[in-house]
Amino acid sequence: MSELVTGEAVALELRPARLPSRALAVLLDLAVAVAVYVAVTVALVASTASLDMAAQTALSIAAFVLVLVGGPIAVETLSHGRSLGKMACGLRVVRDDGGPIRFRHSLVRGLIGVIEILMTFGVVACIASLVSARGRRLGDVFAGTLVVRERVPVSPAGFVPPPPPWLAGRFSGLDLSAVPDDLWLAVRQYLTRMGQLDPRVGWAMAERLAADVAARTGAPTPQEVPPAAYLAAVMQERQAREARRAFGGTYAAGGPALEAPPMTPPVPASSVTPPVQPTVRTPEVRPVVPPAAPSREARPEASRETPPDGRTGTGTGFVPPA
Repeated sequence: MSELVTGEAVALELRPARLPSRALAVLLDLAVAVAVYVAVTVALVASTASLDMAAQTALSIAAFVLVLVGGPIAVETLSHGRSLGKMACGLRVVRDDGGPIRFRHSLVRGLIGVIEILMTFGVVACIASLVSARGRRLGDVFAGTLVVRERVPVSPAGFVPPPPPWLAGRFSGLDLSAVPDDLWLAVRQYLTRMGQLDPRVGWAMAERLAADVAARTGAPTPQEVPPAAYLAAVMQERQAREARRAFGGTYAAGGPALEAPPMTPPVPASSVTPPVQPTVRTPEVRPVVPPAAPSREARPEASRETPPDGRTGTGTGFVPPA
């Protein structure tokens, strides 16, 4: 098994395919390619019967190259490393870093495969696969690829147990930037295999790993938290931070995650006391009494005027009765 550690401390367990499964996949691919080549050849012979021998030979060579060489290259490129034979055997061609292959990888594998598989009947490919530690043939070595197994039986050994619910978010303030990747890989391997260890040996390993992680974070291990639970909680916090950073979260590299300010729970309307309004004193409004009109005797004679119509009256327009 070949392991690759990603930035979020996730080990990609690449299981290289063995020679028997690879040989069976190649035989299935060759059988399909030969069947297609025979059908294409029969169609060419029937359609080019009027041509001379040289033209028929050129078309046969072109059909051979396109079907037996270009066909597998196109299929592996379009299916990202899964030909018909590999799909039947549960295999896939990937890059050395675990990523999907591209056209240049398929092209190098296909061109070198003509020499080591077709021209030598697979002898060179078998010898190279047996010599290589990861079962790679010459085409894989030059292309930088690896044939891995896709259908791997799921076992509890590869499952990382989650931390207890009461530890969720407890270590969100730890500085995990100083913990190296090899220590994260050791923690992950312990968590996936702690069920297979002797209880005393597993407890001792958990204490040692927890002490190493605590020494890198600068915060001591809580006394009331078991070492295995502490490692599971810190691993979950590490992966959550990496996921937030990868998908545009608020975590900044080298520091703790930025948390939103706590929200104040809503207060029921029945328990809210209305505020006391200040007392405003309204000034007393007193009625305005108009002054009494002066009597006729007290009015001065100068105030009497003759209206425009010639009638005698006061300056206010009042006409006394006759």
